[in-house]
Amino acid sequence: MGSEVNIRKFGQFFYNKSVLFCSADSELEDAVVEVIDHHLLQRPTSPSCPVTVEPVGSCATLVTERIAQKAPEVLDQQVAQLLYGAIILDCVNMAPEAGKVTPKDSQYVVFLEKRFPKLPQRGAFFQSLQNAKFDVSGLSTEQMLLKDMKAASGGDLNLAVSVIYMTLEAFLQRRGLQQDLCEFCHNHNYNLVVAMTISFNDNKEPFRQLAVYSSSTVYREEMSKALEKAKNNSLDLKPMSSSYPDVKAFLQGNTLASRKKVMPIITDFLKEREKKAYQCGNIEDLDLDDDSNQDQSESQQCPEDAGIEDDTHVPPTPMNSLVEGCPLDNGLPKISPEVLVEKVSKMASMEDTSPEGQ
Repeated sequence: MGSEVNIRKFGQFFYNKSVLFCSADSELEDAVVEVIDHHLLQRPTSPSCPVTVEPVGSCATLVTERIAQKAPEVLDQQVAQLLYGAIILDCVNMAPEAGKVTPKDSQYVVFLEKRFPKLPQRGAFFQSLQNAKFDVSGLSTEQMLLKDMKAASGGDLNLAVSVIYMTLEAFLQRRGLQQDLCEFCHNHNYNLVVAMTISFNDNKEPFRQLAVYSSSTVYREEMSKALEKAKNNSLDLKPMSSSYPDVKAFLQGNTLASRKKVMPIITDFLKEREKKAYQCGNIEDLDLDDDSNQDQSESQQCPEDAGIEDDTHVPPTPMNSLVEGCPLDNGLPKISPEVLVEKVSKMASMEDTSPEGQ
């Protein structure tokens, strides 16, 4: 389940959105009637749009709580299995050592297991979902970067933060990686990419590494220093060797620091960077040094990408998509869009007729 659930009033239909509205989506703001999220808010709330924020391991936990409290009749075996799978996957099979699970996550996993005793066995279900999540076979570098990505921006710096499901060594050994990274930034209008890799050792303990890519020395060094010097959420970064001059590589000693904890470091860095730029009186020129003080479009040109068209569309769904052979199926009939809309409509009507909705 995505990091937040926006309840959108297009036929009273639920949908997930991983980041708050960017400027390109601003026309959709009036369609959002409620937000449920488990991340720190990145923007002021609106009086006309209720916001529920709680730092749990999975946003699906908060959705389960809302359904259980407001419209329990919507919760059947299919919906329960979808929510159950999202929670145990987000919370790494409810393992405390992973640093994700909270008491509320555990509470609603137990709630679903007791109410629906025919749910798949937790350990086996988690492993099947985890295997599918980490299967990146057949994906291009662009697809891997887009698979689990969040974007952030401030001033002249637009960056992507992608979770990569393999070791950093394996990622850096991909053929043509630097060209791929350069083209990714060019095609999607990013100046910088932070790649957070995650894998598991033989004891099934998480192993994290991190890479910062940018063709600009200034962007690359500034971002790397901000991550290295972070105090509130220390990442305990140790430099690793990198065969690419545009990539800085690190071993991440704090394996509990997922992207959820890294994003506040990045947003604070962007805010401080903008603040300094405004104090200097020029938001467009952030004191680039000589080797980076060049035309922005020119700096984004890749060595072999002459004639590349600016295409910001997400690539086709890769072959290893969960559409086929999804571990969530478990022999259950698929939920049609019509059935899903009907279930959500029931929830909305229940809220409209509840005392709080009067």
